[in-house]
Amino acid sequence: MTTPHDQTTKRVLITGASSGIGAATATVLADRGWQVVAVARRKDKLDALADHPQIDSYACDITVDDDVSALASWVEQGGGIDVLINNAGGAVGMESVEDGSIDDWRWMYEVNVLATKRMISTFLPMLRRAADRSGGADIVTVTSTAGFTPYEGGGGYNAAKYAAHAMMQVLRLELSGEPIRVIDIAPGMVKTDEFALKRFRGDASRSESVYADVDRPLLAEDVALTIASALELPPHVNLDLVTVKPVAQSAQHKTHRGPLRTKPTVN
Repeated sequence: MTTPHDQTTKRVLITGASSGIGAATATVLADRGWQVVAVARRKDKLDALADHPQIDSYACDITVDDDVSALASWVEQGGGIDVLINNAGGAVGMESVEDGSIDDWRWMYEVNVLATKRMISTFLPMLRRAADRSGGADIVTVTSTAGFTPYEGGGGYNAAKYAAHAMMQVLRLELSGEPIRVIDIAPGMVKTDEFALKRFRGDASRSESVYADVDRPLLAEDVALTIASALELPPHVNLDLVTVKPVAQSAQHKTHRGPLRTKPTVN
């Protein structure tokens, strides 16, 4: 597959790469010539990705300081990175603010916010060195439309994604004057194998109901292509915030169920 720019010397690290958007992004970028470091906790799923000649894998829990330090040392030995994609995240539960589990909220904050901050703090020096070599580097974070549109039952996830979105806005201000793009990709409804299943604690029927009768919800590959497009723009062009939703989802609270059809013209 050809790309707008030669990416053969570019190396990108993707967290949460064992499934969903992370795995799709690793594959899409690798197919377009990027060197990919796929990072996640589940080694078996990473091993399957690493069959691709452009993908290296590393099993790591990014909520653990020592794991991330070891990852950084390994990445540095391999030549560093030009791009960090913070994709790891997730939601658990749909209980109210009153009834929600503190442990669930703590997990959502750890993986969506603190792990992202840990990765940025650890890898920013490496990204600066890459920018000095090539003229630019990138930090991409996959947030969510939940980061600016609250909904009932979403309290913990809304709070975590609001925080992740705010962190990207602050980081962009703090990196002003440096050739490092900060890109916030905020998907709406994306049908993946695991996101809703984890949120509903393994209840497959409830998970499937989220997407029932929706005409073409986004797939992980759609978000992966959005990320690739943002990265492959000329380095002085920054898509600060990209909100990507299926056509059937007009807003967080308004999703059309049934086929998409034009309305008859009234003369």
